[in-house]
Amino acid sequence: MTSFSLQHQALEPSWFAALDPRARLLAAVFFTLSALCLSALWPLIALLALALLLTILLGCQWRLIIKRLLAFEGFMVLVLLFLPFTVAGKPWFAIAGMEASYQGVIQALVILLRGNAVVLALLALVGSMEPVKLGYALAGLGIPEKLVQLFMMTVRYIGVLFDEHQRLRTAMKARAFVAGSNWHTWRSYGHLLGMLLVRSMERAQRISGAMRCRGFNGKFHLLTPDKWHRRDTAVLTLAVLLFLLPLEWQWWQYGF
Repeated sequence: MTSFSLQHQALEPSWFAALDPRARLLAAVFFTLSALCLSALWPLIALLALALLLTILLGCQWRLIIKRLLAFEGFMVLVLLFLPFTVAGKPWFAIAGMEASYQGVIQALVILLRGNAVVLALLALVGSMEPVKLGYALAGLGIPEKLVQLFMMTVRYIGVLFDEHQRLRTAMKARAFVAGSNWHTWRSYGHLLGMLLVRSMERAQRISGAMRCRGFNGKFHLLTPDKWHRRDTAVLTLAVLLFLLPLEWQWWQYGF
């Protein structure tokens, strides 16, 4: 379980925690599809407001939400800076002889609103779910078992590899390594990546041997998801209707 899950579950409403994970996952999928279908600014703003409302109603911790949004915005800054100058259209303003088109600015804003809305909705609906429970929900929705196994193993051991990386970095610092822009630094980082790869392979072999000693035959026996209840159908239906409102607004107001 991630630290985000531990801190989030203490705040989320009891009725939301009792929902079937498949319902929450399907609601996140429908929200994402609705965001991808929107291309007008005001319906996208409405969808972003709906995502913000979800984070408030479901008790998300804003410190963690903002931390994850800042990491996402670091990528979005590149879109906002370069897209207006690369999309053909009516010139709006110019910087250092480069003209930014009005259509490019609008397209950058659409991408920004769409991305932030999807990230907020995913953090609210799925971010508090344990990785194992999420894997069972994916299997319950008919996702191929191999992909579910790959997801669960990746989530389980990505933290282990990160800890191994931290131990190697600590060993380098204990030997007075100081990063710089020189050949020694790049060679040291190459050795670091090589050792991380070697230790990852060794750990994978040990894990494989331990699993075979416990009777593993290449197939995970995933737990059967809980029974689907009427409240899950009701909540999912209400969520889908809410997520479709911006699409209906776009269709009536803009005709697409």
